[in-house]
Amino acid sequence: DCRARFNALPLGSGALAGSTLPIDREFVREQLGFREVCRNSMDATADRDYMIELLAGLAITMMHLSRMSEDLVFWMSQEAGWIELGDAFCTGSSLMPQKKNPDMCELTRGKAGRVYGALVALLSVMKNLPLCYNRDMQEDKQQVFDAMDTVKLVLAVYAPMMQSITVHKDRMLAAASDPSLMATDLAEWLVQQGVPFRQAHHRVGAFVAYAKKHGKTLAQVSLEEMRKTVPEATEECLKLWSPENSVKLRNTFGGTAPEQVRAQVSFWKQQPFVVDPENSDPVV
Repeated sequence: DCRARFNALPLGSGALAGSTLPIDREFVREQLGFREVCRNSMDATADRDYMIELLAGLAITMMHLSRMSEDLVFWMSQEAGWIELGDAFCTGSSLMPQKKNPDMCELTRGKAGRVYGALVALLSVMKNLPLCYNRDMQEDKQQVFDAMDTVKLVLAVYAPMMQSITVHKDRMLAAASDPSLMATDLAEWLVQQGVPFRQAHHRVGAFVAYAKKHGKTLAQVSLEEMRKTVPEATEECLKLWSPENSVKLRNTFGGTAPEQVRAQVSFWKQQPFVVDPENSDPVV
């Protein structure tokens, strides 16, 4: 969307009102390969919306990369220990010899603020300007070029960093095996039996409270005990505490079931902006 709005020829707008000379702007557009000609000469010289929109897109990109970085930092922490990043993307601690710092993730979080700053800086430059061109607008280039260079640098590092990840499946499975994470599955099972969700939610909440009061996990509660708060419960409910089964049950479009995940991976690999690392050509 942003690229489409970039693709308009401003040449021929003059300082603000066009020109008295018989120039052929359409001919120039065709020769330079622009999609269209700017339709308003005052707007062409006064407007920097396309740059602001680009910076907004870059800022959103960095926001997502920063959030992903925060997840990776936690996943690699001693508290979680779910993944490990390649040594090329980490450094050792200056004090603790056993520590491995996910530097690229931390630097990405920091650089997100730098790109945000470029967006706010250009918005601040533009907010008080009268029509049309003002010399203040020379500040636009520094913000755009720096933000683009920053995002390109981060993306160049991020792709190989993601490929370097080693996943500790045993620790991830252990963390996902807490039966309380599957309490919603029990509520949705009740809904499938015809119980209104409001009642199902209340009954499962009471069941969780019962288990906590008696010092048990949900998987340790017997069927008889479960029926004290969930009278509709059957033997089938005792099979709901499997994380693998919980993932597979979410077999709706965009869900977590392996079938759905594979379908989404296949879809995105077919999009033209996804590049095949083997030959650097778009996968169509």
